[in-house]
Amino acid sequence: MMKPVYFNAGGILNMMRKKQPQNAAAMPVARPASHRRMRNSRTLILMSLPAVIYFLVFCYLPMPGAYIAFTDFNYHAGIFGSRFVGMNNFKFLWKSGKLWLLTRNTILYNLAFIALGNLLQIFIALLLNEVRLKWFKKLSQSLMFLPYFISDVLVGLLAFDILNSDYGFLPSLIRAAGGAVPDFYSNPGAWPPIIILTNLWKSTGYGSIVYFATICGMDVSMMEASQIDGANALQRIWYILLPNLRPTVVILVLFSIGGILKGNFGLFYNLVGSANAALLPNTDIIETYVYRTLMNQFNFPYSTAVGLYQSVFGFIIIMIVNGIVRKIEPDYALF
Repeated sequence: MMKPVYFNAGGILNMMRKKQPQNAAAMPVARPASHRRMRNSRTLILMSLPAVIYFLVFCYLPMPGAYIAFTDFNYHAGIFGSRFVGMNNFKFLWKSGKLWLLTRNTILYNLAFIALGNLLQIFIALLLNEVRLKWFKKLSQSLMFLPYFISDVLVGLLAFDILNSDYGFLPSLIRAAGGAVPDFYSNPGAWPPIIILTNLWKSTGYGSIVYFATICGMDVSMMEASQIDGANALQRIWYILLPNLRPTVVILVLFSIGGILKGNFGLFYNLVGSANAALLPNTDIIETYVYRTLMNQFNFPYSTAVGLYQSVFGFIIIMIVNGIVRKIEPDYALF
């Protein structure tokens, strides 16, 4: 007769308990890597939160209003209740020549600002680098930086006091010299150089300090070695400073090209105004046209159409230019 086999369940349970960790419940639960990164970066996230909210409220929430560009807007019907007209507003602006005029003026002015501005800023930064008197460097930087903070309204008043044909400073000098006094505010050909020079006067100081700061951050040993080898100032500039300035130049130019369809409304409006029809062929840019059609004519569809065209076309330009830079110098591309 076979003996019964007794199953020791208690011993097996004790063995299983020994194999399991005593403090299994107290062991920390592994969290995803993304959660840990967010927890470690919570300070940076909180610091960037105001900027994110700002862009959401003022840049992205108003975007549905761009639908006005495709409607025959009616105040009583509202934005989405107005009659849909498709691309008719854009067609009218293009056939009338207004869209081409605004695009031409805005791009040509900005190209002049970018090209002449960067050349002048680099030139001044290189001159400041060659100056050895520290007090003169600080004084010159302060004086050059001052126009950047002057309001465009004040700039417009100063320009009017200088150029006004009745009592302006420049016409008074011409009148005293016996010359023919020009009427600047009825001569559209005189305003492109006036606007370009005014913009250079305001922005050159800021840009030159940016380039000068880049030069100050360069390795001093290269300059000292070149001086020991007998290189003169022009050789140091051409072979050391300018090549090291190239990344900064490329990035600043890329940012400027990204806003090539964005005109300086404050400068143009306060210098020229929006009601002088004689000057509009040479001074009317996208921003001044949008303001005039919206505030003076209450034409919401045309102003919205031009603004939407400006945004889309500007986005295409920056994508094309950034793609070209990425193929030539990938390290200098914005994205």
